[in-house]
Amino acid sequence: MKLNGSIALFHYWNRLRDGRPAPRRTEVEPAEIKELLADTFILEKDTRGEAVFRLAGTRLCATYGRELKSFSFPSLWRERDQRLVARLIQGVFLQKSVVMIGFEGFSRGGRSMSFELLALPLDGGAEHPRCLGVISGAEKPYWLGADPVSDASIDAIRVIDPDKEAMSLGTRTSIEVPSLAPADLSAPRSFSEFGRARRVRHLVVLEGGREE
Repeated sequence: MKLNGSIALFHYWNRLRDGRPAPRRTEVEPAEIKELLADTFILEKDTRGEAVFRLAGTRLCATYGRELKSFSFPSLWRERDQRLVARLIQGVFLQKSVVMIGFEGFSRGGRSMSFELLALPLDGGAEHPRCLGVISGAEKPYWLGADPVSDASIDAIRVIDPDKEAMSLGTRTSIEVPSLAPADLSAPRSFSEFGRARRVRHLVVLEGGREE
């Protein structure tokens, strides 16, 4: 892990699990990771056993130019990588693996940039496995969010030992990427709120506002 988003979410998850294979889903408090929510997601299994988005942050939806809820997670990648991604996420669901994927995202307009994805298991019981994750861009170019990412190719994969990773991150230098999200957005009260948004052309509109 190199990017601040991945490192911050890993430390939060690792603190919550407190030596267990994974923390319970109900232990995650959105207000405690409010700076990460725009790029954060939760995956679940659908009726076919496929990993789909249960929730996705607003900037993540803007990056892909669509509402990601209920969207197939492996389908974000090129066909040659989809089976591998599906197997990795099944490992997160079933074996409580921690997985990092480095990938190149390609926009509809032919642009590209590097991303880092971290997938962390959540304990939702045998019938309801969950995955908490974050996708961080190595940079924040002007076109991101206006020219949606439509394809991706895997560059690197790591299956992480969380105990060893926690020790090594203590001496590793992270790379800070400036955020595109407004700094004064209040934290959602629940995970159901952080994915609530609608798109107007290339903009993401958060529902709410002041009531008179």
